[in-house]
Amino acid sequence: MRTLTAQMSSDGRAWRLYVVLYGEREWHTFRWERTGPVPTVAERRAALAALGYEVAPGAVWSWTEDSRDPDDDSTPVVLIAAVDVREQEGATA
Repeated sequence: MRTLTAQMSSDGRAWRLYVVLYGEREWHTFRWERTGPVPTVAERRAALAALGYEVAPGAVWSWTEDSRDPDDDSTPVVLIAAVDVREQEGATA
């Protein structure tokens, strides 16, 4: 079964979770209409399921930070989480 990457990010606005689909015009996306708290692992799992995906066996979420201007450390931080996912069996995502 093909493994893809799901990412979740926020730049201080609503949290978004999306499955990276290279070569596709639109990616499967879920959005929480809140800035905090960070969506729990259970909320992320439910959002992935709503998109037709599940966390790949043995995969764990990893976190990194970025900024809109990497040369200016006073700019707001963008938090990005990532995890390997796969399509749920029987899903039509």
